[in-house]
Amino acid sequence: MNSYLDIKPEVADALAKGLPVVALESTIISHGMPWPDNATTAKEVEQIIRDAGAVPATIAIINGRLKAGLTGEEIDTLAKAGQSVAKCSRRDLPYVVARGEHGATTVAATMIIADMAGIRVFATGGIGGVHRGAQQSFDISADLQELAHTSVAVICAGAKSILDLGLTREYLETQGVPVLGYQTDSLPAFYTRTSEHSVDYRLDSDTDIAAFLNAKWGMNLNGGVVIANPIPEAYAMDPAKIQQAIEQALAESVEQGISGKESTPFLLARVAELTGGDSLASNIQLVFNNARLAAGIARELIA
Repeated sequence: MNSYLDIKPEVADALAKGLPVVALESTIISHGMPWPDNATTAKEVEQIIRDAGAVPATIAIINGRLKAGLTGEEIDTLAKAGQSVAKCSRRDLPYVVARGEHGATTVAATMIIADMAGIRVFATGGIGGVHRGAQQSFDISADLQELAHTSVAVICAGAKSILDLGLTREYLETQGVPVLGYQTDSLPAFYTRTSEHSVDYRLDSDTDIAAFLNAKWGMNLNGGVVIANPIPEAYAMDPAKIQQAIEQALAESVEQGISGKESTPFLLARVAELTGGDSLASNIQLVFNNARLAAGIARELIA
């Protein structure tokens, strides 16, 4: 047991009994939407996982302690504090822990803490990736390196469409990270169900995905797996409308000199404004959808 890690009793009991557990990130709580919608959504995601037969474990840092599983009060703490909470990737964990502060975990940091706790399945919205213009900026999310090394399956709606999806796919291929499409041959583009990019393998059931994960890790092929789950048809956005909003948000980020880890929260918030809130509603629904699939995979993984 890592001396910096606290596992919520409900989660620890499930892990000890070999029950299915699904990790959840906390950046979406503090940086993804305003209070009280953020707290309500986080708790709804946890309930969806419970209803699907698994135990949720929202990951964060509270008062310098790594947390695998949050109480309702801890979720409210992060939700009320909002963007004043440190956004934590791998590089930030030692600082926030040493200072005894709160931290909201990105995909990379959530994978690290989930792995420490022994949780293999993680549901999120979309992974980070190679940013547009990375040829000049070298802006590449630490999520991709974490996927190369940390053995956690990440269920997502693809990479965030504010990114360069083609370069993100190339980076994952170079790092040996499999990209599975759940009932799709096309890489989802977060707000839309398809893109011009393909997945490595299409698998159509929880059972097939669990068999893939067991084979990969059973052969000691360390590292994560991206499981791309398209946004439900009813909540998918018009590709032209979302692309127009993204391009405007990107142009504004350049004008305002926004870069690094501040870029993604800015772009997502600005796209939500430009789409009249439609993108935020879609974002919430795709997270719900990913949570359901993650619970099914977690159940099959221990069967």
